[in-house]
Amino acid sequence: MKNYQEPNYDVAQFAHVEILSPKLEESVEFFTRFLGMEVTARVGQSVYLRAYEDFYHNTLKITEAKEAGVGHVGWRASSPQALHRRVEEIEKTGLGCGWIDGDIGHGEAYQFTTPDGYKMEIFWEVEYYIPQEDQKSKLLNRPSKRPDHGVPVRRLDHINLMTSNPEADTNFMLDTLGFRLREQIRDNGNVLGSWISVSNLVHEIAFMQEPNREKGKLHHLCYWYGIPQNLYDIADLLKDHGYFVEVPPNKHGISQAFCMYVYEPGGNRIELFGDTGYLIMDPDWKPVIWEMEDVPGNGDTWIGTAFPESWWLRGTPVTKVKSPEVVKP
Repeated sequence: MKNYQEPNYDVAQFAHVEILSPKLEESVEFFTRFLGMEVTARVGQSVYLRAYEDFYHNTLKITEAKEAGVGHVGWRASSPQALHRRVEEIEKTGLGCGWIDGDIGHGEAYQFTTPDGYKMEIFWEVEYYIPQEDQKSKLLNRPSKRPDHGVPVRRLDHINLMTSNPEADTNFMLDTLGFRLREQIRDNGNVLGSWISVSNLVHEIAFMQEPNREKGKLHHLCYWYGIPQNLYDIADLLKDHGYFVEVPPNKHGISQAFCMYVYEPGGNRIELFGDTGYLIMDPDWKPVIWEMEDVPGNGDTWIGTAFPESWWLRGTPVTKVKSPEVVKP
């Protein structure tokens, strides 16, 4: 087959993320009381959490900070050898930051940044969650019981970052880490958004154009339910307790996933997935390319209300300046 590039599976999965919150305890309450997540550790100004079908010690680290945003993104390599192969490639780009001994839940990791400056790390050694006897599930393939409060999310799904240059960050992840391009939005050849993955999911990470060409913003972090009805349940619960639901239960065109968006108390946007959307089994997948003119009412929302302007413009940390050249539907 002409121009076929051998796939690279050195990065296995999206393993954890650190978000920043100026309201640490309120943010922790949101994830534990309403989303049913469990606190697995507290160290200094950081709290570590997991969902009940997350197999690792933690998938979310919340660190107290002056402003909301993303601290870093963690990827697990597929083997110790894969880890060192990727480190060699990262170092060639000049974006490597060096090795750290590790953190709560994982061993030594190599830290680096994307071209836009997002801090990431890749590692192999992890600590698996070991439940107390009374938290063991009768389902032997589930790491802990389904929580008996809130509407519990099941696992970490993906992250979406707002970048000054979606094309540069996308190409870095494809060329250096082995991600595959699944879907993309373009406008007269300019890349406005990319959905990329290392698995058969449409994305573990997405990059969207930041309208003011600013760097370092979090658009959203997503946890997965797998059942659309759960979105109506959690939306009802959150609204009744005073949380702002930015986008009620809806269906994306891009990814075809059933979704909703809410702000946690620290100010970060959280997406909740009611299903997976579609899965990619084709090893020779051709990326789906959307022109911006086709996105409104098709790519963003397929079934549901139109997305508000804030969804296109707001990321954390929040800035007040709005560019007169905002690109959005």
